[in-house]
Amino acid sequence: MSVPAVALTATSPRRPWLGFALATVALWGVWGALSPLSAEHGFPDTLVYGVWALTMIPPALYILWRRGWQLERSPRAIAYGMTIGLLGAGGQMLLFHTLTIGPAYFVFPIISLSPVVTIALSFLFLRERTGWMGTAGIVLALVALPMLDLSFGRSADGGLGWFLQSLLIMLAWGLQAYFMRLANDTVRAESIFFYMTVGALLLVPVALAMTDWSQPVNMGLDGPWMTAGIQVLNAIGALTLVYAFRHGKAIVVAPLTNAGAPLVTAVLSLIFASVVPGPLKMVGLVLALIASLLLVLEPERDPPAPLP
Repeated sequence: MSVPAVALTATSPRRPWLGFALATVALWGVWGALSPLSAEHGFPDTLVYGVWALTMIPPALYILWRRGWQLERSPRAIAYGMTIGLLGAGGQMLLFHTLTIGPAYFVFPIISLSPVVTIALSFLFLRERTGWMGTAGIVLALVALPMLDLSFGRSADGGLGWFLQSLLIMLAWGLQAYFMRLANDTVRAESIFFYMTVGALLLVPVALAMTDWSQPVNMGLDGPWMTAGIQVLNAIGALTLVYAFRHGKAIVVAPLTNAGAPLVTAVLSLIFASVVPGPLKMVGLVLALIASLLLVLEPERDPPAPLP
């Protein structure tokens, strides 16, 4: 999708959430295709986290500038923003350790089901509903996600610890998306993203402590600088996701972005890296494509009246 198309859709008065959601899909899809380059060039994942946290700063400052530096300082705004930031960043930090003790081909399918948590909480507490097309899209997306994230590789046997940690990551990211939607009812998106950035930066020392400094680290142009260029796509995608949750339902935005981004990554890998997915992943790609179309085509419905 071209940038003008995203911009036009994002400013549409009818469905503003769709443009931001599709922008997230495009940004995260390209980011997913490029992100393995950092490790391939000798830049460890823990330092990638630190670079990613730093790339959150420019978009956070930009949107605050656009709002005239009006940062909300209420306890509610700080609590929501920090909770969202620490849930996302904490899940990412835990993922580093989980992949060292558990098989990636089991870990990623488990954590890819985080929209289940978001959908369940939004259905129960936010009273979000959708029609038959949206429901079918949600179901297909949840079926496709584990297939898309299957990556058969070797890893150490860490007992059941990796399984429990995978569940914690799934829970953390599912809660993050739910709180992102909940916070947007009372807190401006700019403030939410700013405190998300602060939360991510707070865990940078932990990432540095987890780094194996006995191994050589590439500090050249294809090390931290290339990583920054890749990770800024992730950071901007996180920003557009906040706006998507501001204008759209969590039960639609969460499965659409979580299924759409791996779909874009797989297509790009197929085109540029000549990586042909296996049969199971091909089925997942088809299901993700159908799910994305159903979620996009689902007609808008008026939100239910608030509880007395």
